[in-house]
Amino acid sequence: MNAKYNTRKGRKLSNLVREKILKTFRHLRKSDVHVAGTGANGPDLLLSRTATRLCPYQFEQKAQERMKTIYSWHKQACKNTNLDGVLVMRMNGKNPLVVIDMDLFFDLIK
Repeated sequence: MNAKYNTRKGRKLSNLVREKILKTFRHLRKSDVHVAGTGANGPDLLLSRTATRLCPYQFEQKAQERMKTIYSWHKQACKNTNLDGVLVMRMNGKNPLVVIDMDLFFDLIK
C-alpha cells in the first residue's frame, strides 16, 4: 500500500467522525470542528471552545487492518442478542478499555 492511499483512508475516517459530531450537536458550525493536517502533532480533530464544552473528548482515528481481532471480539459481544455489544479489554499493566459502536457512543453523549 502506498502512502497516499493510507493518507486518504485516514482522512476519510476523520471526516466521518467530524460529520458525526456535527450531526450529534446540530447547533455547531462546520468551523467548530476541523480535521488536522496529515502528520500534524496533537489530536486528529481540532474542536473549538464551544465544541469542546459539548464534546469533551480528544479523538484519535486509526484505519488499519491490524485491528481485526478487536472487531471479532466486538462481534462476539454482539452475537445472539438484541442488546448493544460492549467489549472490555485490558493489556497487562494497563487500564481496561471499552470498545463500543461509534453510533452508540454518539447516542450516549448527546
